[in-house]
Amino acid sequence: MEDLVVRALDRLVPGGVQRGELRRENRMVRWVEAGAGRPAVVLDAALGEPGSLAWAGVMPLVAPGARVLAYDRAGIGASDPTSPLTLAAQVADLAAVAQATGGRCVLVGHSWGALLAQLAALTYPELVAGLVLVDPAEEDFLAALPPGRHQQEIANGQVIIDQYANGTLPETVRETFRSFARHLTADERLQALILDAYVSCYAKQSQARMVGDEWRLVVDSLPVIRRRRAEASLPDVPVVVFSATTGHPRQEREMWTGFHARLAASVPRGTHVVLADTSHATNQERPAEIAAAINRVIGESEDLDPAQ
Repeated sequence: MEDLVVRALDRLVPGGVQRGELRRENRMVRWVEAGAGRPAVVLDAALGEPGSLAWAGVMPLVAPGARVLAYDRAGIGASDPTSPLTLAAQVADLAAVAQATGGRCVLVGHSWGALLAQLAALTYPELVAGLVLVDPAEEDFLAALPPGRHQQEIANGQVIIDQYANGTLPETVRETFRSFARHLTADERLQALILDAYVSCYAKQSQARMVGDEWRLVVDSLPVIRRRRAEASLPDVPVVVFSATTGHPRQEREMWTGFHARLAASVPRGTHVVLADTSHATNQERPAEIAAAINRVIGESEDLDPAQ
């Protein structure tokens, strides 16, 4: 079967991309990668989103100077599903991808992926050369949201399943990511290919189901995340935390940004960057700033550890 994700990214990333995969018991975890050099960069995406495409604006700006891997979590995109879906499995998968690069990595995550990157750093600090956290999810912020908000997100996941069943999901996927495709290129044929690639990532019922399943996992995992945060500290590596500014009620956004500021201040080499006029889809809207931060963290980690 033609790999539409690779075909689209080949047009966007200098030198093209290739598939990588890692066996995890009876399933495969897969990613796309480009470039060369150490430390490698491992990219993890937001809830329910294929990481292989979520970073399509960032990879072309990082790959010329580093090996960069954009990873699909289990059940999403090209990676096989796992049962049961657990927080421990997601953290262990991310750590396994990092370990497969052969050295310490810069972990980059957006939203839920950024919280998983922190948990991987707390659990496997020896694998981490730096962190870039893009509008990261935060357990106390999520716990403070009204319960109805969580139920609405879970209900939205059921809508996706219903659309899969009635055949309307492909158009929903295209509409959701149309603006991103236009950000990536003015070439209408390439835009169409990018959207076809996104549709291919939700072509199976198990893939569509992950939108709701991951949100349930988030809600169920909040007490575990709090305990893990209390038990360990992030490693002393360069850390950049980005905050968006729009798309949520002002009070919520200020609270969320406050958590980000405290996170950046909690580590010796932490930096907090607030991006004006930017929504939670920060990976789509501000790829240049994210890539610049990744490249800076690579440089700082190399200075700290010449063996990299």
